[in-house]
Amino acid sequence: MRRARNAGRTLAWQMAICACFLSIWQWGYDLHGRLPWLVPDLLDPYFVSRPSDIFEHFLILSCLKSKLGVFNGWFNGEFARCMARSENNLWIATAVTLKNTFFGFATGVSSGFAAGLVLGRSDRLSAIFQPFITAVNSIPRIALAPIIVLAFGIGDTSKVVTSWIVVVFLVFFNTFEGARSIDEGFVNAARLLGASEWQITRTVVIPSTMAWVFASLTPAISFALIGVIVGEFIGAERGIGRLIIESEARAEASGMMVAVIVLMLVGVALSALIWRLQAYLLRWQQHNLAE
Repeated sequence: MRRARNAGRTLAWQMAICACFLSIWQWGYDLHGRLPWLVPDLLDPYFVSRPSDIFEHFLILSCLKSKLGVFNGWFNGEFARCMARSENNLWIATAVTLKNTFFGFATGVSSGFAAGLVLGRSDRLSAIFQPFITAVNSIPRIALAPIIVLAFGIGDTSKVVTSWIVVVFLVFFNTFEGARSIDEGFVNAARLLGASEWQITRTVVIPSTMAWVFASLTPAISFALIGVIVGEFIGAERGIGRLIIESEARAEASGMMVAVIVLMLVGVALSALIWRLQAYLLRWQQHNLAE
């Protein structure tokens, strides 16, 4: 009962903060003329638009409303015609960005985990590849995005590769440190019981490194999304990044803010999925059992 009451109070505070923030955003700049010292120029609707304008633009970009202000009907086919007419509406752009983020995240996590596991358990291989890994890791990955787009074109492949190259090192270093920090007593005990190297890897090494891996997954999913968006900024046929660039070219702050808010919601949803997956797979740990 007490926990439910505390949760209710927390939710009430969160809703109050959101309402206060949106109110200041919507009507705060109206006081700029009388109180210029109190209201910053950043609240100018030209730069950040207003929540009401952003919501209106969201309806237009998502084909729920026409540019004339009329709601598109579902049964009369207006919504379907709008979807067919706009090759990069909000739904298609979000789906394309999510697809590329998923593939970039999946390939980056799997390859980073495999490389970190192999090098973390082999002193010789880690010594051989350390200078090369350090050299490549010192390059800002975003700086490689134009080269990747030039090499792979403006299609989805370049976005996946950009996302992959941002994610792979983040997961690699966490896995590497996790593999290096395993208590050798567990490994020796498994060998004493007759376990093969593969059995040791499967039953001791991988479970012991999972906490390190999952510590990197939440930032990794965000970085995967960032990599895709940067690639779409440079050149893309579809995607949320292209929506932002098109809105910027038309000086439509509301269109850019729609895309930014959608990205924020997508990032929160993906992070929540990672947290749920982490709680399930690491439920054997004591702190998760206590929760």
